[in-house]
Amino acid sequence: MTKTNTMRSHHHGYSHRHCHLLVQSSILLFLGTFAAAQAASDILSKGSNLTNGETLVSANGSFTLGFFTRGVPARRYLGIWFTVANSSSDAVCWVANRDLPLGDTSGVLVISDTGSLVLLDGSGRTAWSSNTTAGAASPTVKLLESGNLVLLDGNGGRDDYDVVKLWQSFDHPTNTLLPGAKIGMNLWSGGGWSLTSWRDADDPSTGEFRYAMVRRGGLLPEIVMLDSSDAIKYRTGVWNGRWFSGIPEMNSYSNMFVFHVTVSQSEVSFSYAANAGAPPSLSRVLLNYTAEAVRVVWVPDKRGWANFFTGPREDCDHYNRCGHSGVCNQTAASTAWPCSCVQGFVPVSSSDWDGRDPSGGCRRNVSLDCGDNGTTDGFVRLPGVKLPDTLNSSLDTSITLDECRAKCLANCSCVAYAAADVQGGGDDVSTGCIMWPENLTDLRYVAGGQTLYLRQATPPSGTGRSKKETVVLIAAGSILGFIVLVMLAIFAVQAVRIRRRNLIIQMTEAVETAQDPSVSSIALATVKSATRNFSTRNVIGEGTFGIVYEGKLPRGHPLLHVLAGRTIAVKRLKSIGDLPDIIVRYFTREMQLMSGLKQHRNVLRLLAYCDEASERILVYEYMHRRSLDSYIFGTPRERALLNWRRRLQIIQGIADGVKHLHEGEGSSGNVIHRDLKPANVLLDGGWQAKVADFGTAKLLVAGATGTRTRIGTA
Repeated sequence: MTKTNTMRSHHHGYSHRHCHLLVQSSILLFLGTFAAAQAASDILSKGSNLTNGETLVSANGSFTLGFFTRGVPARRYLGIWFTVANSSSDAVCWVANRDLPLGDTSGVLVISDTGSLVLLDGSGRTAWSSNTTAGAASPTVKLLESGNLVLLDGNGGRDDYDVVKLWQSFDHPTNTLLPGAKIGMNLWSGGGWSLTSWRDADDPSTGEFRYAMVRRGGLLPEIVMLDSSDAIKYRTGVWNGRWFSGIPEMNSYSNMFVFHVTVSQSEVSFSYAANAGAPPSLSRVLLNYTAEAVRVVWVPDKRGWANFFTGPREDCDHYNRCGHSGVCNQTAASTAWPCSCVQGFVPVSSSDWDGRDPSGGCRRNVSLDCGDNGTTDGFVRLPGVKLPDTLNSSLDTSITLDECRAKCLANCSCVAYAAADVQGGGDDVSTGCIMWPENLTDLRYVAGGQTLYLRQATPPSGTGRSKKETVVLIAAGSILGFIVLVMLAIFAVQAVRIRRRNLIIQMTEAVETAQDPSVSSIALATVKSATRNFSTRNVIGEGTFGIVYEGKLPRGHPLLHVLAGRTIAVKRLKSIGDLPDIIVRYFTREMQLMSGLKQHRNVLRLLAYCDEASERILVYEYMHRRSLDSYIFGTPRERALLNWRRRLQIIQGIADGVKHLHEGEGSSGNVIHRDLKPANVLLDGGWQAKVADFGTAKLLVAGATGTRTRIGTA
């Protein structure tokens, strides 16, 4: 605790030299006292107090304990904050009197006669107390360099001899988890440690959301976010020995953090610490009032926090987004709806799914066959997923994955299984067994995730013939079918060659008719370099005709002079052999219309094309905010971004873009889009709408007034 006294001296001339000596001596004495106070500034002893304007500072200065103000009218709180960020809302990591603020600056922190740490208001009433029950002969309070405020009985914490820890703030977290602290369950006391959000940015009182470690069904531990009704908003997935199954990127933090999950008779908890080899840094896990848990690290050069992880980070992270036995695919969410049923399942209500409501979930389209002790069923691999909710599952940590498969197959109620522990590496060395007996809940794809083995029914064999007869019939049918297929293949190959030759001629003619010199060809090697050889990590969307990748053009590329940055969107069309007629029409139509149309701020710009080898690629300007449908049909938070000003701006932009197309300015005719929908309206960083996807558009010759057609894409 630092207290500053002001000293004043009056000089009456050089004749009073003894006064100067006295002043100098007093200054030296003051400096010595001040240095001693600084050295003990992390300690508050019994008989001392902490008042407004005074602080405790940890040994190396990382954390400060003191009073701060929030809200209007001003409310005073006692709390701990990161010293480097002062007492701003993103720096406060613990609040004592969060639900009973002080109304003025008269608060005082003292150690009571019973050995409790007590915060009193100006009238002497208790605003907060540690409620320590054990008596203390020589109690002191110390703010540790970890950010933990501890109440000790002994020698003030200056050494470990004969010191008893009576109370610590780490056992009573608010909205922040610091290295060395933990969240979890105390199995002896029945209590636990969890984070609770603030009510809002200026109100530290207990908020709506809680972040806690649980064991769903008494099985493996995982962290969940709960609302005020204890409904799950988000779950990390179970701990598999190396990471939480929904956050495989935890492996990439190993150079900075060490994660600890403790499962014992006394507690189940999660904590983390800085890696011994990592550079010193300040970090925290913060549960904010917007229902997000974020892991951040302080960056001294930028004097700000760098975000390492946010959960929920995207639409698919919201609990049970796609209903029972549905699976969420965030990659698909960038261009379409993210939900689908797992293999072997169909929507319970097709009409609900058509209306983008998956809450009814999915059901099997073929019932399981548990005859002969379940041996007629099989399994399909579902790799790269966050494992489903384990509420009604069973766990066996003593068996291998192969034994787990046999155990699930022998149990007619088992619908899926997975490894419980992946510390050994891949599936071949994973151990333990989790089995799900009913609908799979909260299942999503995640890069680097685990493998789930989903039970499937083997198609029925047909009549009651013997196995020998069945084998003979199958063999004969297979041979006959093979001969027919070979003959058909010979004719098909010739037909495909002729068709492919004609298609290539059509596409070449389309490219040669390009009128806008700004639409140039681009080398396939450049496209591969920009998209990291069409890496799946660069995929930002997928549709009927192809996959869209995010790309970075190399410095110095000629296209850079027409771009605000280096980012492009690359649409790689499917090969001609997949959908020959449709693909060639799509590519030809896009090239003919886009190359001949004058540029407009509300029409997506085609920058380049590639028709090298067997690739058909279109390169567009990159739209940072994706498609309009992701906000119209997105999460409540995404829908809230479309305020009325932005809605009006987007509507006006769409209208201007369509007007430009209909007037056909710069082209040889009027352009009718024919498939205008939210998925085909893209938004740039400034929320400006751009009409896109002209693969099904129609060009009307001058003088035409309309077109009658039936068209649409999913």
